[in-house]
Amino acid sequence: MNPDAGPDSATPFVAPATTLDAFMAAVGTRAFRFAEAGLRSRDDALDAVQDAMMKMLAYRERPAAEWTPLFWSILRSCIVDIQRRRTFRLRWLAFDGSGPPSGDREGGIDWADEGPDPVRVHDGREAYGRFALALQTLPRRQREAFSLRVLEELDVADTARAMGCSEGSVKTHLSRARDALQKQLEDWR
Repeated sequence: MNPDAGPDSATPFVAPATTLDAFMAAVGTRAFRFAEAGLRSRDDALDAVQDAMMKMLAYRERPAAEWTPLFWSILRSCIVDIQRRRTFRLRWLAFDGSGPPSGDREGGIDWADEGPDPVRVHDGREAYGRFALALQTLPRRQREAFSLRVLEELDVADTARAMGCSEGSVKTHLSRARDALQKQLEDWR
């Protein structure tokens, strides 16, 4: 969030959440999208977000200014844990001779059709689908840097804390992610 943002700036001012419940309610949908992009599984994403929110309760006494980077750091750790468990399970199943499952994605994206203009809804779905697919092809660190900096609008310092790396690494990952996304989505524009 931009501290200088207000009624006259390009970025709208968003009042900070005063309670942890309000903070988690505000961040829930974005957190789910972030987790789903990283895990490529709706159920695993729901589990990761729920685990992160449960762990966040232990930090309710912390100042509200610390909640955002702390939450994204916790969520990122939950995602990595689920990825590690999945990898372990797949390796364990391979010994059994049955091999890894053919895919971990059940169904597609659950789209709600509430828009009055079907053409616009279709174009939006196609654009989001292409973007989500392009985002999923990025390496994990680039996807995290892009999601936290661009989609979540965290500043470089908060993104670095959430990712557990330096500010320079965040900038490098973000630059590479933008280049890769631009190349992938260039012909679609």
